[in-house]
Amino acid sequence: MRQQNSADAVGTVREFNRFYTRVIGVLDEGLLDTPYTLTEARVIFELAQGEEVEAAVLRRRLGLDPGYLSRILSRYEADGLIIRSRSSADARRQVVRLTAAGRSAYKTLNERSARQIEALLDALADEEKRRLLGAMASISDVLGDSQRRERRVTLRSLRSGDLGWVVGRHGALYAEEYGWDQSFEALVARIVADYTEHHDPQRENAWIAELDGEPVGCVFCVRKDDETAQLRILLVEPSARGFGVGTALVDACIEFARQAGYQKTVLWTNSVLDAARRIYERAGFKLLDEQPHHSYGQDLVSQWWVLEL
Repeated sequence: MRQQNSADAVGTVREFNRFYTRVIGVLDEGLLDTPYTLTEARVIFELAQGEEVEAAVLRRRLGLDPGYLSRILSRYEADGLIIRSRSSADARRQVVRLTAAGRSAYKTLNERSARQIEALLDALADEEKRRLLGAMASISDVLGDSQRRERRVTLRSLRSGDLGWVVGRHGALYAEEYGWDQSFEALVARIVADYTEHHDPQRENAWIAELDGEPVGCVFCVRKDDETAQLRILLVEPSARGFGVGTALVDACIEFARQAGYQKTVLWTNSVLDAARRIYERAGFKLLDEQPHHSYGQDLVSQWWVLEL
C-alpha cells in the first residue's frame, strides 16, 4: 500500500508540473513571445536584480551547469545584452552586468510576464484567487529551506511610497528598540522633506534595500558642503539583520560619494547604536568626536564619524 501511495503522490506532482507549465507557456519555443527559453529568461531576470553579479554567484543561484551558463552568456555578449569583466575586488572572478539593450530585454520580459499573470488572476473570482495564492504560499513554505536557500539583497532607488515608509519605520523601530519618542520620527521627517525639496541628483542619492522583494532598509547620501557628503538615516529591519543589508547600503553611499567628487563622507549617530557602529568601522570610518546629550526622551552620547575618500 505504501508503494502505491508513493507512486500516486509522485504522479500527482508530475501531473501538476505538466499542467502548470502548459498554463504559463514555459515549454513554448520562445517564452512570452520572445527569443528566449525559460532558462535564458531566468538569467536575464537574475542579472536585472542588481548592477552586476559574479558569474559564479549567478550559476549557484540558478543551479546551472557552468558550461551551459557560459554558452548563454557568450550568446548574450555577442548580442550586446551583457558585458563581462574582471572583478575589481578579485581579478580571478568574472562579473556580469546588463547593457542598455539587456535592460530593455528584461523590461520586455518583465512587462509581458506581469500581463500574463494579471490576465490569469483577473479570470478568477476573489475566493478562487485566495485559494490559488494560499496554495502557492503553502508550496513555497513546504519546499523552501530557509537554511539552504540563498536570500537576495538588492538595492534600488526611491519610488512613490518609499518616503512615508522611511519615516514610519524609523519612528516605530527606534521607539520599540530604544524607547525614543516621536521627536526622532519628526527629525527623520525633516531630513526626508529637505532631501525631497532640495535634491541635487548629481550629488545626492538614496537607496531602498529589498530582501526577497520586500523593503528592509534604507540610507540617504546628502551634500553637507562642496567637499563633504553626509550619510544619513541608515536603517535595517530586524528581520533582515545578518544578510549584509547594512553593509550594502553603506557601501553604496560611499561609492556614490566618491563618484560624485566628494573628498570625505561624514555621519552623525549615537553610541547606543552598536550594530550600525560596527558597520561604519568596517567601512573605514573613524570617530571624530562624541558628546553627551538628551534627545528623543533619552540620555544619549552623540558621535561624529568621518571617512576620507
